[in-house]
Amino acid sequence: MAWLVDAMNVIGTRPDGWWRDRHAAMARLVDELERWVAVTGEDVTVVFERPPSPPITSPTVEIAHAPRAGRDAADDEIIRRLRADPHPERFRVVTSDRVLADQARLLDASVEPAEAFRRRLEES
Repeated sequence: MAWLVDAMNVIGTRPDGWWRDRHAAMARLVDELERWVAVTGEDVTVVFERPPSPPITSPTVEIAHAPRAGRDAADDEIIRRLRADPHPERFRVVTSDRVLADQARLLDASVEPAEAFRRRLEES
């Protein structure tokens, strides 16, 4: 299974002041994903609404972003990726967005709520 993570949905599950330093929150999420991948061996792509600035890199997590910034931009990029893949059923989309979840399911991907995924990260 491959994971497509709606980054800001996962970040937003914890009201820890992330909005004061968005970039630091993004970097923390990538760090948490890297640690989770090291334990589980999962294939993870995290999708941001816009390119992190300064850039964030990872040797184990694919860092993606929408081609244009804006409302639901990451959601649109996740759906684009599902549609472009010949086997969208191999993906699990992490989101708290009901519209994105419904669209992903229509494309045969599975969905995990962002809060449940956050707990998964914290438990590993």
